[in-house]
Amino acid sequence: MTEFVTSADGTPIAYDSYGSGPAVILIAGAMQARASDATTAQMAEMLAERGFTVINYDRRGRGESGPVKPEDAGHELQHEIDDIAALIDAAGSEAALFGNSSGGSISLWAANAGLPISRLALWEVPFTVEDSGEAEENVIELRNRIAAGRNEAAVEYFMRDMPPAWLEGAKSSGAWPGMVALAPSLVADAASIAIHDTPRGQRWPNVTQPTLAMVGTETLPIFPPAAEMIVSELPNARLRTVAATYHQWDATVMAGALAEEFGQ
Repeated sequence: MTEFVTSADGTPIAYDSYGSGPAVILIAGAMQARASDATTAQMAEMLAERGFTVINYDRRGRGESGPVKPEDAGHELQHEIDDIAALIDAAGSEAALFGNSSGGSISLWAANAGLPISRLALWEVPFTVEDSGEAEENVIELRNRIAAGRNEAAVEYFMRDMPPAWLEGAKSSGAWPGMVALAPSLVADAASIAIHDTPRGQRWPNVTQPTLAMVGTETLPIFPPAAEMIVSELPNARLRTVAATYHQWDATVMAGALAEEFGQ
């Protein structure tokens, strides 16, 4: 049964809660929402069986949660952090976070903001290690396209580095209208990985929690250097390789890895 919390700006955030025990909040990456993500729901149930309270939620602008509003421009990432704070309050005094893809970068910023987060587990965060000068421009371009009502163009822009055949396949699939509907929520993803305005070693100075940066056994070239960068930036982080293929993890494997990392 869907439950709701109210974020700091009054936006309702929808979530499912599984199990009982120390809290774990699952932070989705781009294009993820509860209704279309059976793998994460399955993993949440498996992790709950290991003795955790697991919260799987719709990020704002997705599913049953409230929308990203025009007046949110410039505050998208902060609102995501506020949403996580509200979920932690609902779960109890503190929570561990599992951040999937760009959900991992959002998790890092939430921890850096001082939220009561016990541990972090991050899956293949799509940071670029070298500064191309484009990350901050990406945020601006996405905002401009969304403000102009060009949601499809915004999604195409967000995915422009994907193989052309993949993008064409996505556009011709029945999932494309749902992906386009999520466009306003993508600005927070883009903002969370725009890290090159801050020098290395100074990006997340408040993140001292135990942090696990994970990559798959078969992965894309961007992810291992990004994970290594995260480990080099944080005082209490380590790298782990998990059996997975090209950014997609198995529910059973991930539930086991998280249960081990989070201590149950």
